[in-house]
Amino acid sequence: MADDAGTVRVDVWIWSVRLTKTRSMAASACRAGHVRVNGERVKPAHPLRQGDQVRVRHAGRERVVVVSRVIRKRVGAPVAVECYADHSPPPPPREAVAPAGRRDRGAGRPTKRDRREMERLRGLDGGSRRGTP
Repeated sequence: MADDAGTVRVDVWIWSVRLTKTRSMAASACRAGHVRVNGERVKPAHPLRQGDQVRVRHAGRERVVVVSRVIRKRVGAPVAVECYADHSPPPPPREAVAPAGRRDRGAGRPTKRDRREMERLRGLDGGSRRGTP
């Protein structure tokens, strides 16, 4: 299960330690440039060694981990946590995230005014208005 002296593909390791849900998601993240090893963007087949720093942007959050053990097979969550040292910034508190506008059940369809208020609360621009490009 462990091969501490060798290397492993970065997409396989990310999937093995449960940073992504599937291996194809890990490979896609690598191809999209969301994975960095020691500060450099890498392809899915990049060899990963013990002591490398891996940065993964996934699900709106950046994870920064240092490889402490190289594994090739997916393992349970308690074992996976032992394979890396997590240096990620803490996630934002749940109170800091503004709640999306919720309507009471049965209140019907929102009016144009209600829709614009909900968009303003979410921080979205309501689109262009008459007279502006």
